[in-house]
Amino acid sequence: MDQKINVFVWDMDETLVLLKSLITGTYAKAFNGSKDVQKGIEIGKTWENQILRICDDHFFYEQIESCNKPYVDAMREYDDGLDLTDYDFANDGFVGASFDDDDNKRKLAYRHRLIAHKYKKGLRSVFGEKMIKSWDNLYEVTDDFTDKWLSSARTCVAECASGTKDVTPLVDSTSSRTQNVNVIVTSGSLIPSLVKCLLFRLDDLISYENVYSSWEVGKYQCFSLIKERFNGPNVQFCAIGDGWEECEAAENMQWPFVQIDPGPVSTSHRFPGLTVETLGHYIGVVYGESDDDDDDDDE
Repeated sequence: MDQKINVFVWDMDETLVLLKSLITGTYAKAFNGSKDVQKGIEIGKTWENQILRICDDHFFYEQIESCNKPYVDAMREYDDGLDLTDYDFANDGFVGASFDDDDNKRKLAYRHRLIAHKYKKGLRSVFGEKMIKSWDNLYEVTDDFTDKWLSSARTCVAECASGTKDVTPLVDSTSSRTQNVNVIVTSGSLIPSLVKCLLFRLDDLISYENVYSSWEVGKYQCFSLIKERFNGPNVQFCAIGDGWEECEAAENMQWPFVQIDPGPVSTSHRFPGLTVETLGHYIGVVYGESDDDDDDDDE
């Protein structure tokens, strides 16, 4: 296959989404008085409460918090395909992290399957317009407070996506010599991270299969899983994040790494600021310039 594939491996917190730094006040404090620290804390805590409530009420988080897996389909081998339409999740005898029991693993697999289904359907399939509007308002308030960080990050991911979010079309498509795919590797637990994708408008750009949690296994193991999944002679990887762990993992994988700086000084390594062109530069340094660029130079 001649087609080149770029896999963009994004960190979530303090990269695509600002949350922890809002809750602690560190984001606003970095602006030396020009931002209301208490307002930022209140915004962050509101998000935190909403995320946890949705996780517990609609994504089984209270039941499976101790069963964190690196990705949703990790339990698929235990799923026997039972029709879950009338399945009683509240009384099926599921017992937390008792992984030695295949029956318990099967019940966890059922929960993962329903979580994947809800993710694909989106929040509007679960909640009414009044609740959706309140989240939209919170998103806009947060975006304004962070100088359009959220919407700029989403725009960058959308530009990287090149109109596709699934892996299969990348293999079969002949419409372009280069295709891109976005993947998230977050240090947070899997279920809250999926809910964040839904609330922060990333779910239509990043499928549930492309969300990984390094909570238990570490960033390097997640990067290794991603490389094994996508690896090929024409596949290039680029990791983007703010932390030392993803930086170290990218170096060990020999991938380019783009360091995000949420502070107010940086211009090209934060949002707004980071562009697809910048990411392409990092990829070019490690992998060499693409044939497309060479063709452009010849014209």
